[in-house]
Amino acid sequence: MNGQAATLGLSSENRRALLAKIGFLATDRNEWGQDGKYYINGLSTSLPFNVQMELVHSIPGLEQAVLLRPAYAVEYDFAPPTQMHPSLESRKVENLFLAGQINGTSGYEEAAAQGLIAGVNAALKARGAPPLIIQRHEAYIGVLIDDLVTKGTTEPYRMFTSRAEHRLLFNHGSAELRLFEHTKNYKLLSDSRLNRITTKQNQVAHWEQYLENTKSSGGSWADAVRRDKAAAALPAEFQTESKEVREEVLYRVTYRGYLERERRQIEKLKDVEKIKVPSSLDYLAIPGLRKESALKLHQLRPENLGQASRISGVNPADISILMVLIAAGLRDKKS
Repeated sequence: MNGQAATLGLSSENRRALLAKIGFLATDRNEWGQDGKYYINGLSTSLPFNVQMELVHSIPGLEQAVLLRPAYAVEYDFAPPTQMHPSLESRKVENLFLAGQINGTSGYEEAAAQGLIAGVNAALKARGAPPLIIQRHEAYIGVLIDDLVTKGTTEPYRMFTSRAEHRLLFNHGSAELRLFEHTKNYKLLSDSRLNRITTKQNQVAHWEQYLENTKSSGGSWADAVRRDKAAAALPAEFQTESKEVREEVLYRVTYRGYLERERRQIEKLKDVEKIKVPSSLDYLAIPGLRKESALKLHQLRPENLGQASRISGVNPADISILMVLIAAGLRDKKS
């Protein structure tokens, strides 16, 4: 849904004061490049035009505003995202990859992220290569897709940072470092770009180690940063590094303890992510598995125990039963 665009019929000075007070865009210029037009942020609606007019005019100070463009809603087809593999290939129709609003999402970034993964995996499927799967601890893309395919959605999904349990690792400057192996293995970037990222990786690692291990007054340089945020007093050679390198190093040094705790937690969870669940498993016939869990698992068909553990209604006891069952099946195959 899109919000209204309006002109207020006020002087420039009064307009700025009014907009700042009521929380609209506090500027007298916008994307149209003309004075006096405003996008009314937060007033998204699909109400009839005359009702929208009454709504805007009911706001103190906007009694004379003119609506240049009414808000509107867009309807689109929806394919339940729980019917997709993490590669964004349909479980129902082989070789059909879906991305964007059809998967129940809203937002340009969400659509672009899915389009990238679906496009890459469609090409990989055509070549007979394994799919690109980004894990939850690697990037917001991984959280977005995992949420969709394991939990589904009953309303347009937005990728809020609060949905990512490992969001402390997802600072902007580390994105190309975190996803380097994927971009390299799947040839998603040019060689020159990959070389620049490699250089950045080496510089970040060097300075992180240097600041942690080199003594200064009252401890190491890293201790000084964590204690006093004294980045300006760091070695002159470090100050000549690029802004991107300096920011990533300082982020890692400043939040070292928290970042290490996150990485330890990820290591603990890796085992369940690696345990594949047989696609032919009959959850409804498993003794001891609660009916609610069996029905959810039967419907969503998780591909590994990590996914199964994130399904609403499936508890740790259910996962334990599945682990025993899968282990017994592997032993039977070996024997």
